[in-house]
Formats: sequence, structure tokens, C-alpha cells
Amino acid sequence: MKNILIIFLSLFIFSCKNSNKSDSEKPESAKKISKRDLSITPQNSYSDLFTDSTALEKFILDNNLNDTISRRMRSFYNARNFQFAWFTTTGLTEQARGFWNLHNYQTVYKNDTLLIDKDLEKKMDDLAEEESLKLSANENLINIEFKLTEHFILYSLDDLVEKNIKRKEMERFIPRKKENALALADSLLNKKHKDDKYFEDINKAYGLLKDKLKVYYDIATSGGFPKLDGKEKDYSFGTSSPFILPLKRHLQLTGDFPSGDTSLLFDEQLQNAVKRVQMRFGYEPTGKVSSSLIKDLNVSAVDRVKQILINMNRMRWMVQQPEGKLITVNIPEFILHVNDGAKKVFDMNVVVGKEGHNTTIFSGDLNQVVFSPYWNVPPSIVKKEILPGIEKDPDYLQTHNMEIVNNNGALPVVRQLPGPKNSLGKVKFLFPNSYNIYFHDTPAKSLFEKDKRAYSHGCIRLSDPKKMAMYLLQDDPQWTSSKIDAAMNSGTEKFVKLKKPVPVIITYYTAWVDENNLLHFAGDIYGHDEKVSSMMFN
Repeated sequence: MKNILIIFLSLFIFSCKNSNKSDSEKPESAKKISKRDLSITPQNSYSDLFTDSTALEKFILDNNLNDTISRRMRSFYNARNFQFAWFTTTGLTEQARGFWNLHNYQTVYKNDTLLIDKDLEKKMDDLAEEESLKLSANENLINIEFKLTEHFILYSLDDLVEKNIKRKEMERFIPRKKENALALADSLLNKKHKDDKYFEDINKAYGLLKDKLKVYYDIATSGGFPKLDGKEKDYSFGTSSPFILPLKRHLQLTGDFPSGDTSLLFDEQLQNAVKRVQMRFGYEPTGKVSSSLIKDLNVSAVDRVKQILINMNRMRWMVQQPEGKLITVNIPEFILHVNDGAKKVFDMNVVVGKEGHNTTIFSGDLNQVVFSPYWNVPPSIVKKEILPGIEKDPDYLQTHNMEIVNNNGALPVVRQLPGPKNSLGKVKFLFPNSYNIYFHDTPAKSLFEKDKRAYSHGCIRLSDPKKMAMYLLQDDPQWTSSKIDAAMNSGTEKFVKLKKPVPVIITYYTAWVDENNLLHFAGDIYGHDEKVSSMMFN
């Protein structure tokens, strides 16, 4: 009660001292605080959790925050009308998970000691384990919310302000309320900054996607795409059909096919354009127009604008200039990317978790390679698959090269022995995390031939695990190609600790631009886009 009275009296005195001053007479600190945006209401807000200025002032007082951080926090929450930035009633927002990935990278690999907070790390690990929670704006959650914002401001002051990213722009990194998608796109594309400094100047991926936003914004505001009503199973080279003309018109609008061609013939030029578009949507570039490709092309330009905006927001939380080795997995793309600084080393096809067994968005440190691994079967799989299998077939464990090593209450602890039938294949790669997710080989090689590769229980299967092992152990001369082969096929589990861990970031981009300036769209396999869209757009 005493703290609340002190806060109230302080605010009252501050208000009285400044109530009769014009803007030009106000101190510099007051000018740098955004006005409270009262247009944000529980009906149109991005998050459905709110706090208030009293709680914020108590946090500032309890944590003895300096004037710069305090002022920034007041401004940040004024701009949001004291709406939560990092939580909703169902758990962490996408922005919270994205920022926490970036936060971990900054503390571990850029050694940003200002951001190290073991207590916050523990709380975030506990919260991040759950995809869906039931939260309320209690004192504990409010403190975590404010602590995350404090860390975001510390990161911003250290990394973004020096790059001329302004306070008001940073306050909009996390969406604040539902907006018209085309109006938001128009603001991003056409609003000029006085200093001519923009976020895309320091984030190349964001800038490339912003360029494509203009293409789809122009299409959406000029009538949209022509409807494609394909009747045949496939359209390919040599086909002549009324369907070809609207197809060409569509590809002309996106810049994939030259304007002026109004023939009904599927010629070589159109075939090349279709191959490019197939790559955009993650298909094998056969040059044939299938019903699934038509379905992708029939997504409206407005919906593509929304998709691009959602992913531009995600790119705010990606490492902008990675230093040293970095492994990134983009879940909807089904691709693993290996970079060394700005240099691409290689890409690799992967299999990710199927719906219901989602691969989680997080970051970790790859620190061990395990050759000829045991598979310690997760309790959920033992319960749902192993026990029913044993009931049907008494020889189930022997047939699948498994053994019971212990009992956890009523549930046996099961592991699968190393060997050709092992579900982890011949090698796995560990980056310790609370989700029990790692990279591994697999005996099910045929899945890598599919365009869409969401089949696992959550872990990430690699199409070329030996290549990954050779890359990670390249600085250790004893691990030659032949020795790696021998270890993978020995049938004896062997752990190899890396001399220097490699950061791993698991992301979820459904729109991005590659190094050849090709825009890609991927399916929203876990429904994350759908959820964010309902929060961002009216």
C-alpha cells in the first residue's frame, strides 16, 4: 500500500507540474513518451490481456530502473494502451517466442551480458514448453511481461538505436491492434521517415519481402487475380485451352511471365514460368499445372498481402548479421540451412513434425554428435503405439529391435537398440532443450522425395546426416570420412562433444525471398498464420 501511495503522489505531482506547459516547454524526457493510444480496446486489441500504469510504476520502482529504461517502458505501454505485448490468455505470443530466440543468440553468441537473467530464463523455459496455456493478468505474469519488455528495450538500445531505428518504430514491432491489411501495407510501403532510415536497411530478408509486398499490394488494389477454373487434371506443354489465358494473366501480374502474350497455347515460355512458380510453392518443378498448384494460385492477393505482413513481422526477430556458424530450420519450407556468417554453406531437405506433433519454434546449441544411437522411446509413444503393438503381437519388441530397460510406474521404459531398424538411423545431433527435439538420420528415406514433409513425432530428420556430421567435425582431424562411416555403422553408441557448439534456430516462415530474389510461399502446416491473422487483421 505504501508503494502504491508513493507512486500515486509522484504521478500527481508530475501531472500538476506539467499540466500548464505547452509541448515546446515540456522537458525532453516528456517529449520522448508516446501518447496513450485510447483507440485500442479489448474488442480490437492484439492481445486479450491488459495491465495498467500503476503496475508498471511499481515494477519500475521495485527494480530501480534508470530514467532511460523507465521512460521507454512508459512510452511502449502507452502506445499499446497497456495491453500485454508478450502474452495472451492462451500463452506466449509468436513475438515472445521470436524475441526469446533472438535473446538467447544475443546472450550466448554475442555475449551481451546486459541481457543475461537466469531467473527470467527459467520462467521462459517453463512457459515455452507449452503451446497453449490458460493465463490471467496476475502479478507474477505481469512481472514476467514487464521483464521481457525491459530486456527488449535493453536489446533495442544496444542493437537497434545505434542503427537509427527509432523508438516509435520499435514500439510497433509487436502488433497493437487489428488493422485493415491493405491500410497497414500502404503505411509500411509509403510512409516516409524524416531521417530516411528504415528497418530494411539493417535486415536484408525483411527488405526483400517488403519489395514483394508492393507487388501483391498493387495487385490487390487493382482488382486482384483472375479466377483460374481448371477442368483438366494437368495442363502441360502443348496444351491449348481457354484456361491458359487467365493463367498467363496471373503470371504477368506477379512478374513471372512477360506481358502481351494472349494466346491459348501452353508454350515453352509458359512452361519455364510454371516451373518458377512451382518452386515458389515448394513443388518439384515439372512444368505441369496440377490441381494443387491451381489451388495455390487462387489464393487472393489480399490474403497474400496478409501472409507477407505476418512474415515480415517474424523477420524482425531473426538474427540480422550472424557471426560464425548458424543452423536454421524453416519448418514450413522443410529445409535446413547452414550458414557461416553471411556465406551459405549448404541446404538440406528435412522431415518435420506432423500436425499434432508440432516441431516447436525455439533456439538451442548443437553440442554433441551421437553415432549408432539408442532411441529412448518417449512415454507418449510407448503408451499410444508400443503397448498396443505388444498386445497384438507378443514378439513386437523383438521384431522392432527394442528392449524394456526400466519401469516408470505402470509404463515401461523402452529403448530401441542401434542398428538398421533404429528410428533415429545411424546418427543423431543433440542441442539440449526442454522439448526433446533433435536432428537425426532415418531409415525412411522415401519421405524426402515428397514435396510436403511433415511426418515425424516432432524431431527433425535429415536427408544427408553424414554431410552434417562431416561439417560439424571438420575442425577435428581424427574424424575423417571413413571414420565417420565406421562410427555410423558400428552398432555401438558413441558420443562426440563438439569443441565449439553451433547455434540452431527453428523458425516458421510461410513467405520469404531467396538469394535468387524468388518469392516463396509455404503452407501454414500448424495453423500459426491463421491464428496471427485473426489477431492482426480486421
